[in-house]
Amino acid sequence: MKSMKKRMTAVCTLCMLFLTAHVGSAGAQTVDRIVAVVGNEVILRSELDERVLMTRLQYPELKADKNLPEKVLNSLIDQKVILSKAKIDSTGVDEASLDGLVAERMKVLASRFSSREEMESRFGKSTLLIRKELRQEVKNQQLVETLRRKKMTGITVSNEEALAFYQANKSRLPVIAEGVSVSQILRYPGITPESRAAAKAMIEKVQAELRGGADFAELAKKYSQDQGSAPIGGDLGYVQKGELIQSFEDAAFALKEGRISDIVETRYGFHIIQLLNKEVNTLHVRHILIGFDRSRSDDEGTAATLRTIKADVLAGKASFADMAVKYSEDPVSAKNGGAVLSSSSSKSVFPVSSLRSPLKEIIGRLKKSGEISDPVKIDAPQGGSFYAIFRLNEKIPAHQLDPRQDYALLEELALDNKRQRVYEAWMQQLRKEVRVRKSDV
Repeated sequence: MKSMKKRMTAVCTLCMLFLTAHVGSAGAQTVDRIVAVVGNEVILRSELDERVLMTRLQYPELKADKNLPEKVLNSLIDQKVILSKAKIDSTGVDEASLDGLVAERMKVLASRFSSREEMESRFGKSTLLIRKELRQEVKNQQLVETLRRKKMTGITVSNEEALAFYQANKSRLPVIAEGVSVSQILRYPGITPESRAAAKAMIEKVQAELRGGADFAELAKKYSQDQGSAPIGGDLGYVQKGELIQSFEDAAFALKEGRISDIVETRYGFHIIQLLNKEVNTLHVRHILIGFDRSRSDDEGTAATLRTIKADVLAGKASFADMAVKYSEDPVSAKNGGAVLSSSSSKSVFPVSSLRSPLKEIIGRLKKSGEISDPVKIDAPQGGSFYAIFRLNEKIPAHQLDPRQDYALLEELALDNKRQRVYEAWMQQLRKEVRVRKSDV
């Protein structure tokens, strides 16, 4: 029941992010009519059909749901009710970040089509109009989410409420999957002087052509070794601050719009960067990458370094966390003493089933807390190979939710339940303040 509410919340959000498509382009034409009136706004049958179509395209498992149109209509009504209240309350949005968010949404939307022409044909409007309407949709979403957050601020659950929720829902609470807490120390193989010199000579050749007036995008297509961006002129799209390697990000943020950087080195190789657009915490950049030849890297020396680190930890000369801070080349986990955190929840314990290979197999061979793996080479899809050692901090068997062992999760579930009840009561009150009329769908 709770998962269905979350799914429909996701559907609700999705409905707000995607633009209206012409129903005629996907099937039969229908005679339009009003299916709901919310305050002074109407919801047309065509709008509902378009949202249902987009929802089914994005959530194939809902294709057979005969009640989906009714669910989507209720979501649309709730959104318009909240939006009406948000406008009445003059809730503001962060205009500074809006353009960056819109650019990211446009990038995602465009990726679903083989060309700009196909996208424009599918939506029946120009890219400029699509962007304009999407900007309004994202702005509306921010208004709604801001008001919802304000309404939910300050809601807490007491220990008594959490335990009462447990007693009332004991039979329906989830089984906690087997979980692990893991730390890592990661090292990239050293680059030979010959490899660095060859890459430097090539990037300097590219730089000379740029200074001679060559087009950046054409040179990226010709020379860049970033297979993901080279075919589109080196364009990385919009990225948020903190998503890039520090040296690359520092160089990019230091540029003025339209300007080109000097040569920048990262662990991937040498880059030349062009800044296309810059917001407060957002960049739109393209780059040309000449990577290092890692076939001549010092793999054995890297593995030997990790074996020495493991031996020193086991001998009690230093803690794994201290060694991670000092030696690990993964900046995210290094600052946490090597602890690997779940990307979805930022928690240190996460389900074994969520681990990807080969980490799942490596951790599966560690039986006791504190056990450390031997150095292992991992071939990453991007950024080249690296070596790592892993420490099993804790392994928690699968079990029924226990109020003592899993109180943090129980508290979270109880809080979600309370927020949902507050939200439903709030919506009932808003519907009294904003006139709503609905017809059968």
